[in-house]
Amino acid sequence: MQQPRPGTLHVVATPIGNLGDLSPRALDTLRTVDAICAEDTRHTRQLLSHYGIERPLVALHEHNEDALAERIVARLQGGESLALVSDAGTPLVSDPGFRLVRAARAAGIRVTPVPGACAFVAALSVAGRPSDRLAFEGFLPAKASARRERLAHLAAEPRTLVFYESAHRIEDALADLAGVFGGERPVVLARELTKLFETVLDDTLASLADRVAGDPNQRKGEFVLVVRGAEDDGSAALLEGRRLYAKLKELLPPSKAAKLAAELSGAPRKDLYEK
Repeated sequence: MQQPRPGTLHVVATPIGNLGDLSPRALDTLRTVDAICAEDTRHTRQLLSHYGIERPLVALHEHNEDALAERIVARLQGGESLALVSDAGTPLVSDPGFRLVRAARAAGIRVTPVPGACAFVAALSVAGRPSDRLAFEGFLPAKASARRERLAHLAAEPRTLVFYESAHRIEDALADLAGVFGGERPVVLARELTKLFETVLDDTLASLADRVAGDPNQRKGEFVLVVRGAEDDGSAALLEGRRLYAKLKELLPPSKAAKLAAELSGAPRKDLYEK
């Protein structure tokens, strides 16, 4: 008996807010696949209902992706074509799905993108920051200590930095960014992109942190932060020196920690010790 021809896994971008951003190709794909793998089936069902689409849904999220990937690949090998969507935007960009895509590709399944909305790309397009070299960091850690440690490792990064953040952590994240990167570092905050209350604010980290802390409306929704990279002058060495000093002073007397951090980073020892 002849084996069925394998199906295709379509990785489909969906709107991040404005439903008009779903492309005609994405609509056609969602209408014609055998089933749709969705991060949250309730959310995706609402999207499909808006367009009058009825397709079987398979819940695929970070907690069950490992267990389901093999079964989904078997369906693809059996000739079914499936779509993969996230709650909003492009799948695999700070969303589940890479394990399934990796398993499908390893099995020789065709995986094809259906491009569309992506929050961090949309934010970059209106931020007015250099985008030829950038570092997308996704969501910062939820715990304050881990968040500050991650930021310390990024403080000397010269590329434009892009972060996602949630409403209940945006205030703390901005305060930590200002504390670690320095309050004068420029930043663009893009909130609720493509939605009714879309806001794009351009300021320094310190000023923006104060503004968000003082305005509850600016703490609602979904956020993308576009932060200027470290300057290519002595400030990068100083930031790296401060990061090293913060670690070393946990093990050494401050004067020795500053001396070693200065030797490793090239930053002035005096500036590190006084900091």
